[in-house]
Amino acid sequence: MVKADVLLDGALSVVDYRCDAGPADRPFAECHRAHSLSYVRRGSFGYRTRGRDYELVAGSILVGHPGDEYVCTHQHHECGDECLSFQPTPAFVEAIGGGPEVWSVACVPPLPELMVLGELAQSAATGDSTVGLDEAALWFTARFVECVSGREAKALRARAADRRRAVETALWLDANAGHEIDLEATAQHAGLSPFHFLRVFSKVLGVTPHQYLVRARLRRAARLLANEELPVTDVALDSGFADLSNFVRTFRRAAGMSPREFRRRSRGERKILQERMAAAAAR
Repeated sequence: MVKADVLLDGALSVVDYRCDAGPADRPFAECHRAHSLSYVRRGSFGYRTRGRDYELVAGSILVGHPGDEYVCTHQHHECGDECLSFQPTPAFVEAIGGGPEVWSVACVPPLPELMVLGELAQSAATGDSTVGLDEAALWFTARFVECVSGREAKALRARAADRRRAVETALWLDANAGHEIDLEATAQHAGLSPFHFLRVFSKVLGVTPHQYLVRARLRRAARLLANEELPVTDVALDSGFADLSNFVRTFRRAAGMSPREFRRRSRGERKILQERMAAAAAR
């Protein structure tokens, strides 16, 4: 089993599990130490807990309840499995209303409304989505509770105070886009819980906080590329991107061209305009 921490956040953590066990490997008993939702991305495995057996395939969800013993088996698949595991804190479990009856279901079959969010989280984990992994994980966990409990979330009506919070937080994100910012810190600045803040911000402004932050960084990067002589790596870091490859990929997805090409074109068009103005003034 290969385990990699993808996200360590205040409200929840996300862990990437990759297991290469097969039919010849002997299963052993384990114990859930915390709440968890493991979304199966690839492969399959058996899951035995509370005297019942389950078979999980891609799109299924293994539901972990603290204190439950379990055994995973790989009798039917040679290539193991891969899971993205969402591990909320007890405080967040209580906040979204997931009681013991919800977290004791052990297994959820592939459901479209959960699969799309599981794949969104996977895209966020690999940097292929403009949604933040913390945002996708919160949505996935909250939607799981809704599906299992049969309770739909109440339609959000943004009050004047919430609208003001959303706008003020957007201005704060603009001012601090060059720094490392996560959903937990942003929600704390707004004075709301992460999940409630995520819903309010998205409802009021039409984008998630992470999407707004990335676009604020892209705006700054575009200005620096067009007007400054900084190397592209410095532009990326000064704009708040953690590494060059992430910046280039994100910028290309947004602009349809690389940062270097954008700089070349912006300088070229500006030069043409300046030459035309100079020629007109000389007449």
